Amino acid sequence: MRNTGPASSGKGGKLLLVDDNRMGLAARRTVLEELGYTVAIASGGAGALELAASDDFDILITDWKMPKMDGVELIRQAREQGFEGPAILLSGCPEVNWVKAEDCGADVVIQKSANEITQLASHVKRFLNKKPTRKPPAKQTAGDIAAAKSVKPKSRIS
Repeated sequence: MRNTGPASSGKGGKLLLVDDNRMGLAARRTVLEELGYTVAIASGGAGALELAASDDFDILITDWKMPKMDGVELIRQAREQGFEGPAILLSGCPEVNWVKAEDCGADVVIQKSANEITQLASHVKRFLNKKPTRKPPAKQTAGDIAAAKSVKPKSRIS
């Protein structure tokens, strides 16, 4: 499950969606596919890791509470397998307000609610459009830097 660059085919990105609730899984998949994304689904962590081992995904989206392997453990194992892309953790549990993304390995935690789909679509779009964080090349030459260091600042006191 490596993510060395966009794995997307077509207009949208390639997403791995994981949830043990098949109704929720089908609803999210439908919405994401209508938005132009390619969506692979798994009903649990083990199945998701198998899919991830055979394909590259741009984003991992997983439910938190699942039997056998929860979403936090799935994200941890996916990262160990080399997945470097964004991970979105979904939760219907009230404890999600206490969970910070940086503490669970996810890039964002979304509370299941009436606004969930809007938030999910927004974060997916943002993650896929995110530019690499590289600083622009320096515009100064070594001579410019040396000259700037040799100039003494003017005193403000006369």
